[in-house]
Amino acid sequence: QVQLVESGGGLVQAGGSLRLSCLASGQTLSTNAMGWFRQAPGKEREFVGAINWSGSVTHYADSVKGRFTISRANAKNTVYLQMNSLKPEDTAVYYCAAAAAGFLATMAERYDYWGQGAQVTVSS
Repeated sequence: QVQLVESGGGLVQAGGSLRLSCLASGQTLSTNAMGWFRQAPGKEREFVGAINWSGSVTHYADSVKGRFTISRANAKNTVYLQMNSLKPEDTAVYYCAAAAAGFLATMAERYDYWGQGAQVTVSS
Protein backbone atom coordinates (compact mmCIF):
# COMPACT_ATOMS: atom_id res chain seq x y z
CA GLN A 1 0.00 0.00 0.00
CA VAL A 2 1.36 3.39 -0.99
CA GLN A 3 1.64 6.02 1.69
CA LEU A 4 2.29 9.68 0.99
CA VAL A 5 3.46 12.02 3.74
CA GLU A 6 3.68 15.78 3.23
CA SER A 7 5.99 17.99 5.27
CA GLY A 8 7.22 21.55 5.24
CA GLY A 9 4.02 23.43 5.83
CA GLY A 10 3.70 26.30 8.27
CA LEU A 11 3.03 29.97 8.76
CA VAL A 12 4.69 32.55 6.53
CA GLN A 13 4.19 36.21 5.77
CA ALA A 14 2.91 37.36 2.43
CA GLY A 15 5.73 37.48 -0.08
CA GLY A 16 7.60 34.69 1.65
CA SER A 17 8.45 31.16 0.53
CA LEU A 18 7.88 27.60 1.65
CA ARG A 19 8.86 24.24 0.24
CA LEU A 20 6.61 21.26 0.71
CA SER A 21 7.95 17.74 0.40
CA CYS A 22 5.98 14.58 -0.28
CA LEU A 23 7.68 11.32 0.61
CA ALA A 24 6.24 8.12 -0.76
CA SER A 25 6.64 4.74 0.87
CA GLY A 26 5.31 1.29 0.18
CA GLN A 27 6.37 1.21 -3.44
CA THR A 28 8.44 3.24 -5.84
CA LEU A 29 6.51 5.94 -7.66
CA SER A 30 9.14 6.65 -10.30
CA THR A 31 6.69 5.70 -13.07
CA ASN A 32 3.75 7.66 -11.67
CA ALA A 33 2.71 11.22 -12.29
CA MET A 34 2.42 13.24 -9.11
CA GLY A 35 0.14 16.14 -8.33
CA TRP A 36 -0.44 18.81 -5.72
CA PHE A 37 -3.89 19.99 -4.73
CA ARG A 38 -5.12 22.37 -2.05
CA GLN A 39 -8.27 23.01 -0.12
CA ALA A 40 -9.08 26.23 1.65
CA PRO A 41 -11.75 26.43 4.38
CA GLY A 42 -15.21 26.37 2.88
CA LYS A 43 -13.91 25.72 -0.62
CA GLU A 44 -13.56 22.69 -2.83
CA ARG A 45 -10.25 20.97 -3.39
CA GLU A 46 -8.46 22.52 -6.36
CA PHE A 47 -5.61 21.53 -8.61
CA VAL A 48 -2.30 23.31 -7.99
CA GLY A 49 0.15 21.55 -10.27
CA ALA A 50 1.44 18.23 -11.51
CA ILE A 51 4.58 16.60 -12.84
CA ASN A 52 4.96 13.61 -15.11
CA TRP A 53 6.85 10.46 -14.18
CA SER A 54 10.25 11.66 -15.39
CA GLY A 55 9.96 15.27 -14.29
CA SER A 56 10.25 16.53 -17.84
CA VAL A 57 6.73 17.97 -18.00
CA THR A 58 4.92 20.14 -15.47
CA HIS A 59 1.60 21.93 -15.49
CA TYR A 60 0.25 24.55 -13.10
CA ALA A 61 -2.99 26.24 -12.26
CA ASP A 62 -3.12 29.82 -13.51
CA SER A 63 -3.35 31.08 -9.94
CA VAL A 64 0.13 29.77 -9.06
CA LYS A 65 1.90 29.85 -12.41
CA GLY A 66 5.21 31.67 -12.18
CA ARG A 67 5.25 31.44 -8.37
CA PHE A 68 5.15 27.69 -7.66
CA THR A 69 7.50 25.01 -8.98
CA ILE A 70 7.10 21.26 -8.79
CA SER A 71 10.08 18.94 -8.97
CA ARG A 72 10.81 15.35 -8.10
CA ALA A 73 13.69 13.17 -7.01
CA ASN A 74 12.75 9.66 -8.04
CA ALA A 75 15.77 8.16 -6.32
CA LYS A 76 14.38 9.54 -3.08
CA ASN A 77 10.75 8.78 -3.91
CA THR A 78 10.04 12.42 -3.14
CA VAL A 79 8.17 15.24 -4.85
CA TYR A 80 8.56 18.89 -3.95
CA LEU A 81 6.42 21.99 -4.23
CA GLN A 82 8.44 25.19 -4.03
CA MET A 83 6.14 28.12 -3.27
CA ASN A 84 7.42 31.66 -3.73
CA SER A 85 5.77 35.07 -3.49
CA LEU A 86 3.07 33.58 -1.30
CA LYS A 87 -0.23 35.40 -0.95
CA PRO A 88 -2.90 35.18 1.77
CA GLU A 89 -5.18 33.48 -0.76
CA ASP A 90 -2.68 30.61 -0.94
CA THR A 91 -3.69 29.64 2.59
CA ALA A 92 -4.97 26.08 2.47
CA VAL A 93 -4.25 22.48 3.29
CA TYR A 94 -1.96 21.16 0.57
CA TYR A 95 -2.17 17.55 -0.55
CA CYS A 96 0.16 15.52 -2.72
CA ALA A 97 -1.26 12.72 -4.79
CA ALA A 98 0.01 9.89 -6.97
CA ALA A 99 -1.64 8.97 -10.24
CA ALA A 100 -1.87 5.47 -11.64
CA ALA A 101 -0.39 6.61 -14.96
CA GLY A 102 2.86 8.32 -15.82
CA PHE A 103 1.40 11.29 -17.66
CA LEU A 104 0.19 14.20 -15.57
CA ALA A 105 -3.45 14.97 -14.93
CA THR A 106 -5.33 17.92 -13.49
CA MET A 107 -8.42 16.14 -12.21
CA ALA A 108 -8.43 14.66 -8.73
CA GLU A 109 -10.23 11.57 -10.00
CA ARG A 110 -7.08 10.55 -11.88
CA TYR A 111 -5.12 10.18 -8.65
CA ASP A 112 -5.21 6.99 -6.65
CA TYR A 113 -3.18 7.81 -3.56
CA TRP A 114 -3.33 10.88 -1.34
CA GLY A 115 -1.33 12.26 1.54
CA GLN A 116 -2.85 13.53 4.76
CA GLY A 117 -2.21 17.15 3.90
CA ALA A 118 0.02 19.96 5.15
CA GLN A 119 -1.30 23.27 6.41
CA VAL A 120 0.06 26.41 4.76
CA THR A 121 -0.97 29.73 6.27
CA VAL A 122 0.04 33.01 4.69
CA SER A 123 -0.45 36.12 6.80
CA SER A 124 -0.99 39.55 5.32
